[in-house]
Amino acid sequence: MKFMVLALDYDGTIARDGVLDPDVRAAIAEVRASGIAVVLVTGRILAQLRQFTGDLGFVDAVVAENGALLAFPDGSQRLIGHPPPPDFLEGLRLRGVEFGTGQCIVETDAGWAPQVLQVIREQELPLAMLFNRGRLMVLPQAISKGIGLREALTMLRLSAHNAVGIGDAENDHDLLTACEFGVAVAWGSKALQQTADAVLPGDGPSAVAPYVRQIAKEMKIPRERVERSPLALGTKDDGSLLKLAIRNRNILIAGEARSGKSWVNGLACEQLILRGYSLCIIDAEGDYRTLETLPGVVVFGGDTPPPELPDLTRVLRHPNMSVVVDLSHVPYQEKVAYLNTLLPMLASLRRATGLPHRIVIDEAHYFLHEPNVRELLDLELGAYTLVTYRLSDLHPDLLQAIDGIIVKRTTDSKEVRTLLAMVGQATAEPEWKATLDGLDVDEAILLTGIPAGASPVRFRLLFRLTAHIRHKTKYLDVQLTEDRSFVFTDHGKPVGSAARSLKDFVCALETIPLPVLEAHARQGDFSRWVSDVFHDHVLGSAIRKVEQRYRLGHIRNLYSSLAYSVEERYELPREFRKRRNASRTAVASKSST
Repeated sequence: MKFMVLALDYDGTIARDGVLDPDVRAAIAEVRASGIAVVLVTGRILAQLRQFTGDLGFVDAVVAENGALLAFPDGSQRLIGHPPPPDFLEGLRLRGVEFGTGQCIVETDAGWAPQVLQVIREQELPLAMLFNRGRLMVLPQAISKGIGLREALTMLRLSAHNAVGIGDAENDHDLLTACEFGVAVAWGSKALQQTADAVLPGDGPSAVAPYVRQIAKEMKIPRERVERSPLALGTKDDGSLLKLAIRNRNILIAGEARSGKSWVNGLACEQLILRGYSLCIIDAEGDYRTLETLPGVVVFGGDTPPPELPDLTRVLRHPNMSVVVDLSHVPYQEKVAYLNTLLPMLASLRRATGLPHRIVIDEAHYFLHEPNVRELLDLELGAYTLVTYRLSDLHPDLLQAIDGIIVKRTTDSKEVRTLLAMVGQATAEPEWKATLDGLDVDEAILLTGIPAGASPVRFRLLFRLTAHIRHKTKYLDVQLTEDRSFVFTDHGKPVGSAARSLKDFVCALETIPLPVLEAHARQGDFSRWVSDVFHDHVLGSAIRKVEQRYRLGHIRNLYSSLAYSVEERYELPREFRKRRNASRTAVASKSST
């Protein structure tokens, strides 16, 4: 994750007795010059802050009054909360409370807390009391440093997922939680230190400047405590939840065709999107269009040409947006050429802006098998998810950059050997092959600690929010006009009966000679018919994938694979399923002899 935002508490963190540490001011100037935005997040009233710092133009934004007020170098301001009610202020005066007010905040000594609470209760006000060492702040409910920071970053078109926050006291909990990485200083609140991602050693604000310079030099969100906010993937044998932290990690999802790789990847993508991460999903076969039902997701391509790079860039400059680039209708060579320009652009964009947070590449073996892989990808930022059924086809440089692997059912010996070489267990092929071959459709294996210390964890997958729902049986029987039916041909001469429905199509597959099926598959006739006539591009993409894999020699039984694609998409009648299963068993028995 790229480091793009530094969020700093003021009093006690970078200032002592209200005076900003001069070395911290110098460090702020240095990191801003390198492209990192700096936001002051303070409980102070803005006018008080200016008395100590002077012009606030030395930072990119100020979140004042504990999140209630935003201020920017151009002089613009935005009030997040609302001014305190006059009756509330009058009630405080009547009780002798000494207080100060900003545009939203009411601030006093913590010793006045009983009197303040009494007024709030008597007047039934929606106000919250927040303590900060010896001081008491009164604010509208739901106002906090975290809320104010997120609003400020939205206006700056930056993301809290690219932010490091540093604080010292009770009112900094929400600040650190809002940032991707939260740091508590060692001279501050012990409770804050216990919940922070890291503790900055030292005895005062002078220790902050060296730390800021160090993390700015690395240009990545630190990796300590990576278990914070992990993805929930499934349940282990003992019933406990299996989680995976992926910050700064390149993740590989492998397994044979139709083993459920896209389910696993979709499960991870759903959680990241709902947590506000920006994703760019390169969807080679149209498997991820249903993610568009989630907030902030836009799908490009499919029926229309893939997006122009400037158009894609404009969308991805918004931190709360994710895109799916559907290349399912693009011929293979054009896909490769498109990705040869798209992938470097995404790497450059993320270097400059920190967005998108993660780049997902489906069918990665099609695009990442050449020596130019390091020119296409920025592997140092560690934010790629690669999905493949041909692990052995990926370039060795790419395999060396993988930090974690999720494996679905795998039976190909070559793929098993490649996997074992990655995890340093080349001598354990028989045991691994048996395990991988025995995985159920809802099972997977997680491997981390690559290459040394990789140990497999078997788990059952959780349900997805955007899971694919197969269509009703009636769609199988939709009858087409004669001119729209599929006619099997052998050198231009019709063979067998024309298919006027999908049910007819599956039935006909059993009787059509294999050379005829092969010829149609090599020309892409089946997927073109489904997409153009039924407008079912999900099924069309699935069949196109079968055709392409058959041309590459990765599928042995063309008939079974085509029929299975339809069966996975539509609900077949019970009698029809029995006949299909019997036919499948007979074909398998014949192949084995």
